[in-house]
Amino acid sequence: MLITETKINVRYAETDKMGVVYHGNYAMYYEVARTDALKQIGITYKKLEENGVMMPVIQLSSKFIKSAKYDDELTIICKMKTYSGVRVEIEYELYNEHKELINTGETTLVYVDMKTNKPTRCPNALAEKMKPFFE
Repeated sequence: MLITETKINVRYAETDKMGVVYHGNYAMYYEVARTDALKQIGITYKKLEENGVMMPVIQLSSKFIKSAKYDDELTIICKMKTYSGVRVEIEYELYNEHKELINTGETTLVYVDMKTNKPTRCPNALAEKMKPFFE
Protein backbone atom coordinates (compact mmCIF):
# COMPACT_ATOMS: atom_id res chain seq x y z
CA MET A 1 0.00 0.00 0.00
CA LEU A 2 1.28 3.45 -0.86
CA ILE A 3 0.94 5.85 2.09
CA THR A 4 1.87 9.52 1.74
CA GLU A 5 1.49 12.71 3.78
CA THR A 6 0.59 16.15 2.47
CA LYS A 7 0.28 19.38 4.45
CA ILE A 8 -1.97 22.29 3.50
CA ASN A 9 -3.19 25.47 5.16
CA VAL A 10 -6.88 26.31 5.09
CA ARG A 11 -7.45 29.44 3.01
CA TYR A 12 -10.10 32.00 3.94
CA ALA A 13 -12.01 31.34 0.70
CA GLU A 14 -12.48 27.70 1.75
CA THR A 15 -14.50 28.62 4.84
CA ASP A 16 -18.21 29.33 5.13
CA LYS A 17 -20.19 31.93 7.06
CA MET A 18 -19.70 29.91 10.26
CA GLY A 19 -15.92 30.22 9.88
CA VAL A 20 -15.29 26.52 9.20
CA VAL A 21 -14.19 24.72 6.06
CA TYR A 22 -17.16 24.25 3.73
CA HIS A 23 -17.89 20.52 3.43
CA GLY A 24 -17.52 20.49 -0.37
CA ASN A 25 -13.88 21.54 -0.08
CA TYR A 26 -12.84 18.22 1.43
CA ALA A 27 -13.09 16.63 -2.03
CA MET A 28 -10.55 19.22 -3.20
CA TYR A 29 -8.28 18.36 -0.26
CA TYR A 30 -8.46 14.68 -1.29
CA GLU A 31 -7.46 15.64 -4.82
CA VAL A 32 -4.51 17.69 -3.56
CA ALA A 33 -3.33 14.68 -1.51
CA ARG A 34 -3.65 12.11 -4.29
CA THR A 35 -1.94 14.27 -6.93
CA ASP A 36 0.83 14.95 -4.41
CA ALA A 37 1.08 11.20 -3.71
CA LEU A 38 1.73 10.56 -7.39
CA LYS A 39 4.33 13.33 -7.49
CA GLN A 40 6.06 11.80 -4.47
CA ILE A 41 6.63 8.58 -6.43
CA GLY A 42 7.69 10.38 -9.60
CA ILE A 43 4.61 10.58 -11.82
CA THR A 44 2.02 13.30 -12.41
CA TYR A 45 -1.57 13.49 -13.62
CA LYS A 46 -0.25 15.68 -16.41
CA LYS A 47 2.08 12.88 -17.56
CA LEU A 48 -0.75 10.36 -17.44
CA GLU A 49 -2.94 12.68 -19.53
CA GLU A 50 -0.09 13.25 -22.00
CA ASN A 51 -0.10 9.45 -22.40
CA GLY A 52 -3.85 9.45 -23.09
CA VAL A 53 -5.20 8.38 -19.70
CA MET A 54 -7.42 10.35 -17.31
CA MET A 55 -8.62 9.31 -13.88
CA PRO A 56 -12.14 10.53 -13.05
CA VAL A 57 -13.62 10.01 -9.59
CA ILE A 58 -16.58 7.62 -9.73
CA GLN A 59 -17.26 7.37 -6.00
CA LEU A 60 -16.60 9.63 -3.03
CA SER A 61 -17.50 9.42 0.65
CA SER A 62 -16.57 11.64 3.55
CA LYS A 63 -17.06 11.55 7.32
CA PHE A 64 -16.83 14.81 9.26
CA ILE A 65 -15.53 14.46 12.81
CA LYS A 66 -14.33 17.95 13.81
CA SER A 67 -14.29 21.31 12.06
CA ALA A 68 -11.27 22.78 10.31
CA LYS A 69 -10.98 26.57 10.40
CA TYR A 70 -9.22 29.35 8.55
CA ASP A 71 -5.40 29.09 8.61
CA ASP A 72 -5.38 25.66 10.28
CA GLU A 73 -2.52 23.51 9.05
CA LEU A 74 -3.98 20.19 7.96
CA THR A 75 -2.10 16.96 7.43
CA ILE A 76 -3.65 14.62 4.89
CA ILE A 77 -2.68 10.97 5.00
CA CYS A 78 -3.38 9.37 1.63
CA LYS A 79 -3.53 5.57 1.45
CA MET A 80 -3.69 4.05 -2.03
CA LYS A 81 -5.18 0.63 -1.35
CA THR A 82 -5.35 -0.57 -4.97
CA TYR A 83 -4.01 0.70 -8.27
CA SER A 84 -4.16 -2.19 -10.74
CA GLY A 85 -6.89 -3.27 -13.07
CA VAL A 86 -9.13 -0.37 -14.03
CA ARG A 87 -9.76 1.11 -10.55
CA VAL A 88 -7.86 3.01 -7.89
CA GLU A 89 -9.18 2.95 -4.32
CA ILE A 90 -7.88 5.57 -1.91
CA GLU A 91 -8.52 6.33 1.76
CA TYR A 92 -7.82 9.69 3.40
CA GLU A 93 -7.33 10.84 6.98
CA LEU A 94 -7.18 14.55 7.78
CA TYR A 95 -5.61 15.78 11.00
CA ASN A 96 -5.51 19.29 12.42
CA GLU A 97 -2.36 20.89 13.84
CA HIS A 98 -3.15 19.32 17.23
CA LYS A 99 -2.94 15.86 15.61
CA GLU A 100 -6.69 15.35 16.06
CA LEU A 101 -8.47 13.32 13.40
CA ILE A 102 -11.03 15.67 11.85
CA ASN A 103 -12.15 13.89 8.66
CA THR A 104 -11.94 10.57 6.85
CA GLY A 105 -12.78 9.89 3.26
CA GLU A 106 -12.60 7.44 0.40
CA THR A 107 -12.52 7.83 -3.36
CA THR A 108 -12.63 5.38 -6.22
CA LEU A 109 -11.19 6.46 -9.55
CA VAL A 110 -11.04 4.65 -12.89
CA TYR A 111 -8.49 4.81 -15.67
CA VAL A 112 -10.15 6.09 -18.82
CA ASP A 113 -8.69 6.10 -22.33
CA MET A 114 -9.02 9.72 -23.50
CA LYS A 115 -9.52 8.70 -27.15
CA THR A 116 -12.30 6.17 -26.59
CA ASN A 117 -13.66 7.56 -23.30
CA LYS A 118 -13.82 3.97 -22.01
CA PRO A 119 -12.21 2.29 -19.02
CA THR A 120 -8.71 1.00 -19.60
CA ARG A 121 -6.07 -0.88 -17.62
CA CYS A 122 -3.56 0.81 -15.34
CA PRO A 123 -0.91 2.54 -17.48
CA ASN A 124 2.50 0.83 -17.43
CA ALA A 125 4.24 4.04 -16.31
CA LEU A 126 2.07 4.17 -13.18
CA ALA A 127 2.17 0.41 -12.57
CA GLU A 128 5.98 0.46 -12.51
CA LYS A 129 6.05 3.30 -9.95
CA MET A 130 3.42 1.65 -7.74
CA LYS A 131 4.72 -1.93 -7.84
CA PRO A 132 7.30 -1.57 -5.01
CA PHE A 133 4.57 -0.43 -2.57
CA PHE A 134 2.44 -3.51 -3.19
CA GLU A 135 5.03 -6.33 -3.10
